[in-house]
Amino acid sequence: MTAAGPYLYGVVACDHPMPAELRGVGTPPAALELQPMGATAAVVSAAPVPLRARRRDLLAHQEVLLTLAIDGPVLPMRFGMLAPDADAVREQLEAGHERNLRALERLAGRVEMNVKALPATGALAALVAEEPRIRQLRDAAHRRPGYEANVRLGEAVVHTLARRAAVAAQEIVPELAALAVARSTGPQVAGTILNMSFLVARQDIVAFRAAVDRMSCRYQDRVDLRVAGPLPCYSFTVPESAAAAAVRTGG
Repeated sequence: MTAAGPYLYGVVACDHPMPAELRGVGTPPAALELQPMGATAAVVSAAPVPLRARRRDLLAHQEVLLTLAIDGPVLPMRFGMLAPDADAVREQLEAGHERNLRALERLAGRVEMNVKALPATGALAALVAEEPRIRQLRDAAHRRPGYEANVRLGEAVVHTLARRAAVAAQEIVPELAALAVARSTGPQVAGTILNMSFLVARQDIVAFRAAVDRMSCRYQDRVDLRVAGPLPCYSFTVPESAAAAAVRTGG
């Protein structure tokens, strides 16, 4: 049993290659098709009922986008986007036609790389050596052990680790931005100092990763860097509410 309306993955050029073996969400995995309108097309499939955010379907959704991006730019949609019917998809493709073409042109040959920075919690020795206040609190806790002394030391360590990581992140971002076409600050993630995505030319992925590795070594006593990608370019496309106003989020 399938939903009445199609499930949407993203928007591509109307002549974008569609690998015959590529499958989407659902059990069994649904076949994909292009629904064209002018020079663009929506990538759609039948939607399972009920549509749930199961791990295998989340991975299938992302795999479709990553595979399609190998052969050209994709304007991705988040997991769970359903249209009432095929006519609604065509109407929105028509309404956003020029905007989508400009976005596809901008993303051609480019991918999203995400970098998160976390305080380097394993660098306590460097923290004690470089921060007089931490050294004083540690010595005081050793001289007069107790709950309050330990709490003061712990709070100071957490605050100082975050401050040192934030300073390092301010120095890291410009170096990474120099290797990117654009950057976009992502939502705050618990425990992170920085969550930023970079739009990177496909031929510069190796250089970008190498730069992250160099800075991981350079700032290893201050920050823990984590890089993910290449990813679908979610952070560098128009909001889904503008690109697909007629769709609803599946539940």
